[in-house]
Amino acid sequence: MQHILDAISAPDTSSEDFAALALPESYRAAYVAKDEVDMFEGLSAKEKDPRRSLHVDEVAMPELGPGEALVAVMASAINYNTVWTSIFEPVSTFGFLERYGRLSPLAKRHDLPYHVVGSDLAGVVLRTGPGVHTWKPGQEVVAHCLSVELEGPDGHNDTMLDPEQRIWGFETNFGGLADVALVKANQLMPKPQHLTWEEAASPGLVNCTAYRQLVSKNGGDMKQGDNVLIWGASGGLGGFATQYALNGGATPICVVSSEEKADIARSMGAELIINRSAEDYRFWNDENTEQDPKEWRRFGKRIRELTGGEDIDIVFEHPGRETFGASVFVTRKGGTITTCASTSGYMHEYDNRYLWMNLKRIISSHFANYRESWEANRLIAKGKIHPTLSRTYTLDEVGQATLDVHHNKHQGKVGVLCLAPEEGLGVHDHELRATHLDAINRFRGV
Repeated sequence: MQHILDAISAPDTSSEDFAALALPESYRAAYVAKDEVDMFEGLSAKEKDPRRSLHVDEVAMPELGPGEALVAVMASAINYNTVWTSIFEPVSTFGFLERYGRLSPLAKRHDLPYHVVGSDLAGVVLRTGPGVHTWKPGQEVVAHCLSVELEGPDGHNDTMLDPEQRIWGFETNFGGLADVALVKANQLMPKPQHLTWEEAASPGLVNCTAYRQLVSKNGGDMKQGDNVLIWGASGGLGGFATQYALNGGATPICVVSSEEKADIARSMGAELIINRSAEDYRFWNDENTEQDPKEWRRFGKRIRELTGGEDIDIVFEHPGRETFGASVFVTRKGGTITTCASTSGYMHEYDNRYLWMNLKRIISSHFANYRESWEANRLIAKGKIHPTLSRTYTLDEVGQATLDVHHNKHQGKVGVLCLAPEEGLGVHDHELRATHLDAINRFRGV
């Protein structure tokens, strides 16, 4: 791979030069193995260690198909779907690959005894398959993680509704935590020119997810003046939701778990902060079998103290089981709870009286469609929204990076260097970068 990295590093490598580069037969990648899916049997989720299940080694270069691109990955990032893949919860992802493999001979390439993971990347196009006209070898790109077939009608109004919608690197193979990735060419978007490789790689999945869930008409359809409750407001997903609320004229009410995280939210411009640890909200009893409505009321009272007596218009919900009952309760009459991820548990419980009798809405949200992804990336490129990268590991350290996210020891996003030999490379627009340097580095060193 060194000759590819040399071509990327050289200032005058042409598209024709990139197209002429010899591709190796194999490349370095982070993957889980199909014959190890039972390795954590009998352990609780928290006891399962991604450092044991994630391997970094050579894998075979996949065949390039129509409408696809091979990308040299300079950097990637860790998302919760990599955590789920690495601990084989709630199910093994090899079931996804097997089902995809039955779709067509081309899809059969993904059904392998190993799964290369990762749903973010920033890098350089190496090859494009037949039918690709927009992208050329040598172009610097980022990739969103929506993979669709669009052979039926259901997805043509909203690509997330395609019956064959999948998340690349989670429900498909050949993901971004590797030196090379295979993507559909319509996943590609221009790399923001003022960001480093690792900064540009980090927003992808969570930025697009936050945009759809909060801003898009397919999600919260946020408007100026809305009170938006944001759980985990300094995290990878919540950090973008906080930025979108502030950028769009809404008022974020930021829920965090420490004063350190509260300071991050304040540095973004948020003023209304709830430190749930300091205020000791206990929505569930000690046995975690029954919720305490008195705590919902205490939480709602605290919100009204901060907002001057107003309730929540939109809840940005992603913890799931731990917080969902409270989220439904504190939403105003006619308000909206938007939900994704459920990182604390998928089985949500809430008192339906507070939903049904007050005409509230629960809207499910999952990643973003093509247009939403492009708009979210455009805002990054224009310096309107900023990455939330806090720390970067090497690809060889991907197990530790994933463990950090698994145990919530991180802030914002955790990046991974793939081909990039060090941090700080890949910046072209130094003037724009200088304008936003404090915001770009907001999560660093925290």
